[in-house]
Amino acid sequence: MRKTFIINLALLLFLNLLVKPFWIFGIDVSVQNAVGEHAYGFYFSLLSFSVMLNILLDLGIENYNKRNIAQNHQLLSKHVSNVIALKLILSVAYFAISVLFAIIIGWEFDKLKLLFVLLINQALSSFVLYFRSNISGLQLFRTDSLISVVDRLLMIVFCSFLLWGNITDSKFQIEWFVYAQTAAYFITALIAFFVVYSKCEFIKLRFDRSFFIVFLKQSYPYALLILIMACFNRIDPVFLDRLLPDSIGSHQAGIYAQGFRFLEAATMFGYLFGGLLIPMFSKMIKQNEPLGQLVQLSFLLLAVPAIIIAIVSGLYRNEVFELFYPNHDPVSPLIFAILMVGFIFISTGTYIFGSLLTANGSMKPLNIIAGSALIINIILNLILVPKHMALGSAISSLTTQIFFAVSQLILVIRTFKFQTNFKLIGLLVLFTSGVGGLGMICKEYINNWIVGLFLVVTLSFFLAIVIRLINLKALYQIVKSKDEN
Repeated sequence: MRKTFIINLALLLFLNLLVKPFWIFGIDVSVQNAVGEHAYGFYFSLLSFSVMLNILLDLGIENYNKRNIAQNHQLLSKHVSNVIALKLILSVAYFAISVLFAIIIGWEFDKLKLLFVLLINQALSSFVLYFRSNISGLQLFRTDSLISVVDRLLMIVFCSFLLWGNITDSKFQIEWFVYAQTAAYFITALIAFFVVYSKCEFIKLRFDRSFFIVFLKQSYPYALLILIMACFNRIDPVFLDRLLPDSIGSHQAGIYAQGFRFLEAATMFGYLFGGLLIPMFSKMIKQNEPLGQLVQLSFLLLAVPAIIIAIVSGLYRNEVFELFYPNHDPVSPLIFAILMVGFIFISTGTYIFGSLLTANGSMKPLNIIAGSALIINIILNLILVPKHMALGSAISSLTTQIFFAVSQLILVIRTFKFQTNFKLIGLLVLFTSGVGGLGMICKEYINNWIVGLFLVVTLSFFLAIVIRLINLKALYQIVKSKDEN
């Protein structure tokens, strides 16, 4: 299973490194620069709102289905026929409840119009993720890897024409960005559907009430977890928009979005780990296979780059923002640095320990931890946003992520009876200190910051190999060996 994980992870990373960085830093940044912080902040607060409520589209179906199909392939045809019908019903409920909440919190008609299209995008994205959960549950990881980049690749093509193709004399509008996403999600959903269709004996829509009830009873703990996590990951811009005066709130949400964009880019790769690990852990748990080696391997493969990224982001925060946002707010680089520290805890906590606990079905304690994290996030936002605005939201986000990650680690140790690896902890402390030292030396003595940054990253990975946090020989032997599964 370790060989399967490494090979498919390598494919996933390769494809996503080809596509998603350009989407985020080439297209998304260009869109914000084209429309301005106020217009993008307007869009970003609506997007965050639509993401928070999109659990109504899923109700835990994706994660439960990924785990269930990985353990019971024979259920695919029956489940697809029923779940597609269920998700259509959930989509209607999602639209109705989202619009109602938007009206209650006082959003004007202009915001509601754009929100409606964003709700369509979330519905299409939810169908893509559901179809992909079947594909990965069937252990078709390479196919899933290819589909994982289709939507972003299409968005790059569409937005490139709109931004630089001179196909219109009008100034780029944020609405065009949203419409391009709609087209890309729709095409991707069709592709993913036909892949699943090819693996089914039949697909016929079934509005089976008894199936819906049983299925939702089994998936609702997953739904609750996703809802809570979506809230404390995405609620910050909504607080900025609602707790501050209109003109200030949208501007501060735009400032927060600048730093959050980098965090979102990094967590995309953490999400790839989780997407691979949940079905793998599920199958191993069912077959009573030892988990320790895969947990440690995946942890180190994600923790090492996460530490490097966080430290480099802090050291070169001003230079990075000058490159991407020439007219940025003075506080923006600090917000970016704080959010990127959170990446360490998001990547290891949510995508490694959280994936293991989800595969094990440990949903009740996970939900208790997530609920506690949400309460912490809300309290901190209410205290910090009125005074510190976007900076306060960044501090709230980091504090929440630290609490959530540490709590999940403790739960994993207790649930699986893992022994504390003091040697590994010592190596991680040594590595973190070494990366920090290398970074400060390079920043002090190398005038060209891009060269300095590249050198820090290169030397840091070399340090990880030297102290054997990353064991190249062991990785080579795993890939070369016959996969035990």
